Amino acid sequence: MIEKGLLSDGTYMLRAPEPEDLDVLFNMENDTSLWMASGNAVPYSRYQIKKYIVQSQHDFYTDRQVRFMIVRESDSAVMGSVDLTDIDPYNGRAEIGIALQTEYREKGVASAAIKIVCGYSKKVLRLRQLFCHVPANNDHSIKLFASNGFSESGRLKDWLVHDESYCDVLVLQKFF
Repeated sequence: MIEKGLLSDGTYMLRAPEPEDLDVLFNMENDTSLWMASGNAVPYSRYQIKKYIVQSQHDFYTDRQVRFMIVRESDSAVMGSVDLTDIDPYNGRAEIGIALQTEYREKGVASAAIKIVCGYSKKVLRLRQLFCHVPANNDHSIKLFASNGFSESGRLKDWLVHDESYCDVLVLQKFF
């Protein structure tokens, strides 16, 4: 059993996706402004997202990924999601990604969720590190991850295409 409070900081909590999250996930997955960072280039249907929610084992050994919904504890508002993907238990690492609904951005929610998921990754999953790929021109995300202990460990040249030009991607890592 997970100790009480491990997935909460008293203001925000992380939980598994529920069928009621379908609209939130549908809107975030189809927000084209997030596609460059996520590497997505096609929309998801409600059916595909519903199928993911229902069929996911929510087991990082099986799925090699875990998605958490970010919820404000005071009113249970779903604010976004934080994902651990490409989980490699043997080498003790996973990629972290975060997406918030527009109205919850730049309010400290992402930082709180990163802190919570880092604690979970270290204590429960026993990972040694988290990493992320951030477009070099995404100052908000770079500052967000840097303020949470991530540091630049590499640069991928011309990695992502955006508006018919390419941009570099920074590889950021946090070691526990």
